[in-house]
Amino acid sequence: MNKRVVSAHRVVDLAVNADEVILGVDQHRDVHVAAVISMTVQVMAVERLLTTAGGYRQLAEWAGRWGAVRRAGAECSGNYGAALPRYLLSQGIVVLEAPGPGRSARRRRSKTDEGDAVAAARSVLSGRAQSPVKSGDGPVEIVRMYLMAKDSAVKAKRQAVNQIRRSLVTADPGIREELRSLSRRRLTVFCLQLCEGGEEADPIVRATRFTVRVLADRIEQLGEQARVLEQRLSALIRTHYPSLLESVGVGPHSAAVLLTALGDNSERMRGETSFAALCGASPVEYSSGSRQHRRLNRGGHREANAALHRIVLSRLRWDPRTQAYYERRVAEDKTRHEIIRCLKRYVAREICRLITTCRRETSNGPSSGPR
Repeated sequence: MNKRVVSAHRVVDLAVNADEVILGVDQHRDVHVAAVISMTVQVMAVERLLTTAGGYRQLAEWAGRWGAVRRAGAECSGNYGAALPRYLLSQGIVVLEAPGPGRSARRRRSKTDEGDAVAAARSVLSGRAQSPVKSGDGPVEIVRMYLMAKDSAVKAKRQAVNQIRRSLVTADPGIREELRSLSRRRLTVFCLQLCEGGEEADPIVRATRFTVRVLADRIEQLGEQARVLEQRLSALIRTHYPSLLESVGVGPHSAAVLLTALGDNSERMRGETSFAALCGASPVEYSSGSRQHRRLNRGGHREANAALHRIVLSRLRWDPRTQAYYERRVAEDKTRHEIIRCLKRYVAREICRLITTCRRETSNGPSSGPR
């Protein structure tokens, strides 16, 4: 009886979705490989299409010939495949992030682009693909670009400072002894004022002075770029997420990292638990028998996790409420690492609520500000 009822339900479901097909895409720089499967997991067609505007239109038209495309799975939606999901979303297709098969599955079978495209479609049908891709059509996408440029400027500035110090290691003793004890800022200012010297000077000394002066000038330019980008980040976040920067310990950089990890589309976040898992701040059950234990979550977005860590350390230093919580947990024989993990979970919950509130207010009455 039950089997017949289950079979009847399955027949009804297949009848309702008989015209629906699932699209899977394995995305690359120059060519996307697309596969279409039926609701019975039958591979109907596989096609290669160019990563151009015309190629995106051809892909949607090609997939539509096999049935109604309402859902799609996409790999690499954050880099080479960022543009295609945006186009599919504009066509009313729900695009989900297709998880990879994992290392064990890779070892058991060969890898092909066609197979990856079929696996992406099957992950949507089986329910393994649950997270919507980032839409990339709002202020968070602008935040991501500013943050990327700022981080690269800071990294290049740090490299230039290290290159100056390495140049001084093998430099003439007179220059080395004069600059060795200076701080980074004073070293940069001093190097900017160095002169090569006349023709009578040692060529190695002249080359060293010229090199460190060029590196110091680069440091100044990169520092100015980083400051401009920081100002743009702060203005953009204050326009769209003002309450985020009002929270204790949350600066423009940490706010930008957390927003970038989440994306523009709110449906990616099913709640504060989902956001904590995204940031790697949710405890993982690790129990066996009578031993009940929760361990550190080593997954999630590691940069977002580092942003939560910085916020917690700032609050431990400046926030009386966090300090009182820390003292109370220390009295309960909790270690510092355990307390920080708990605080990161609390911060993730607070940040999630602030982002949700700001987005709700924006959707009710969009504000106009600098972008």
